[in-house]
Amino acid sequence: MGDKRSLTVAQLRRMAKVGDVASSAVQATLKPVRALGFPYRAPTRPKGVVVPEQPSKLGADFDTDWARKAPARAARKVINRGPMQALVQAIASPEVVGLDRLADLKELDPAPAVIFAPNHYSHVDTPLMITSVPEPWRSKLMVAAAADYFFDKKLKGTMAALALNAFPIEREVTTRKSSDQLRKLVDQGWSLVIFPEGGRSPDGWGQEFKGGAAYLAGRTGAPVVPVFIDGTGSIYGKGMKRPKPGKTKVVFGAPLWPEEGENTRRFNSRIEAAVTALGDEALTDFWTARQRAANGTNPKLTGPEFNGWRRQWALAEQRKLGKAGQRRRQNRRWPDLG
Repeated sequence: MGDKRSLTVAQLRRMAKVGDVASSAVQATLKPVRALGFPYRAPTRPKGVVVPEQPSKLGADFDTDWARKAPARAARKVINRGPMQALVQAIASPEVVGLDRLADLKELDPAPAVIFAPNHYSHVDTPLMITSVPEPWRSKLMVAAAADYFFDKKLKGTMAALALNAFPIEREVTTRKSSDQLRKLVDQGWSLVIFPEGGRSPDGWGQEFKGGAAYLAGRTGAPVVPVFIDGTGSIYGKGMKRPKPGKTKVVFGAPLWPEEGENTRRFNSRIEAAVTALGDEALTDFWTARQRAANGTNPKLTGPEFNGWRRQWALAEQRKLGKAGQRRRQNRRWPDLG
């Protein structure tokens, strides 16, 4: 017992000596570098001098111009038509309808840039839209992304810009700087996906539309295409830890333009009404939805005016009518009881 202990102490002493030698070698290596100073080390500053803060390069100021250059576009094409397309098919199994309503725009030469305005229930909505939007718009498609969420860190913002061609905008209001940049990009033929709700649904029901899409359409002259996405809230809604594969439906509507003398608020109301009618169409049929739209009786995207369990019960009943009610069942095996 005493021999083992003395042997262990001897080993520890040898290890300590080796550590001292290694530490001395590292310090000797770094000593010439320390002596070099700037630019190998941070520059010194005199006492009493206040160094101005560097302007932020995150959030709404994140640079995404490089994501629309040829190398990034080529890489994004590979990503979108490869792993992203496969992932969307595996998780969401989308059914896309209503593309014939874009035929008149597609026949124009050149086809104009378009602002796609879908509802927003899940993070799945963005890749689903990217893979559902038809050509010629898909190859020049941007996504308006929340600056405070997708661009709060450099790596996250870079990945969003590369894979999604995301453009940072503020959630609450579109600033003059952002709208000017977007107008230039639309003039260059870039189309845009913008979620008028401003964020994902917190409880599975929709939210009131903000005026971002209507405002940008008024400034750029681009038509707004309403889109309804059904089923993604039950696949990967807000608060869910992991996605649950299911089926989805993407319904494209007819393009809308602001009428003469129509302000942003009224045009935004028309966009929301169009998406609401598409939501009714996704759960029923075209004729029923159009009859209700004429009477102003389409079920609201925001759900019934209930609280608590009654609201959740109504959501469960609604999902039974749509693609969420056709969720893929797990293959269960009964135990062998002999």
